[in-house]
Amino acid sequence: MVELRGEAKRRYVADMFTRIARRYDAMNTLMTGGLHHRWRQRAVQAATRGLAGRALDVATGTGDLALGLARRPGIDHTVGVDFLPQMLGRCRAKVRARGLADKTTLVLADAQALPFRDHTFACVTAGFSLRNMVDLRQALAEMVRVVRPGGRVATLELIPSPPGVASAPVRFYFHRLVPLLGQLVVGDRSAYTYLPQSADHFLEADHLARLLRELGLADVGYMRMGLGTVAVHWGNKPEV
Repeated sequence: MVELRGEAKRRYVADMFTRIARRYDAMNTLMTGGLHHRWRQRAVQAATRGLAGRALDVATGTGDLALGLARRPGIDHTVGVDFLPQMLGRCRAKVRARGLADKTTLVLADAQALPFRDHTFACVTAGFSLRNMVDLRQALAEMVRVVRPGGRVATLELIPSPPGVASAPVRFYFHRLVPLLGQLVVGDRSAYTYLPQSADHFLEADHLARLLRELGLADVGYMRMGLGTVAVHWGNKPEV
């Protein structure tokens, strides 16, 4: 599954997230013990610190990161983009329930061809979605393109487990127990088998930081969380 490329990967990811959309939030909370909310808050803080204006969340899914951006002081409007109508439908319901409809716009669009002008947003985020991109470099390049000079790109992503004493139990949990939970809670073992496999095949934290620099960002940094299996990366777009 993780070896898929191009259109085959796009179809697989679309089908998978369409199947699990209804139980996506519940499963995230169960398998992380609720820690995913804290991780998203860290990403929101990293993205928005010292900035004001409009925010964009790419591949927003059910919208937790977009909602976090919309609540931040200084962020006057947030746009969430996703290419799956089923995910945007879940997100739209949460936006209404939280009274943030006036501060949030949802757009059906591809992360690799964002329908926005250059230099539009104060900050751009992507949460737990980079592993699923058909062309990671192109998706990140689009995020850099639409952020304004002086603005910031921030990402939140699962990364390969670092070596060490915690590596074996972490791998056992993600590769054995998470697929079992996926079967029991969502009725979809294959989707939650893909999850740890995609993390294993994703970039190491240092490599992702290097890619962000190659794409033109400055002051790039990152912090690890979740026993080293989750990372928030950030970088600023230089002033012209």
